[in-house]
Amino acid sequence: MVQAIISISKRANRVINLVKAKYDLRDKSQAIEKLVEEYEYEVLERPFKPEYVEKLKRYQKEKKYRVPDVEAWFASMRK
Repeated sequence: MVQAIISISKRANRVINLVKAKYDLRDKSQAIEKLVEEYEYEVLERPFKPEYVEKLKRYQKEKKYRVPDVEAWFASMRK
């Protein structure tokens, strides 16, 4: 476990205390852990929106083409 001495604002301290009370946690360290878990889920590992998943599934079902020379294919498309 890592220990840290931090300086936080009064408002941040109130938020930590509210999280501590809401989840019936023993100390502020657990409250900070809870906040980090929520942040991690919401921001870092946010699942894809259902609309995007459906769009990807439609793309997977589309017919696929083999192109031996991509640059030549794009050149033909520009003409």
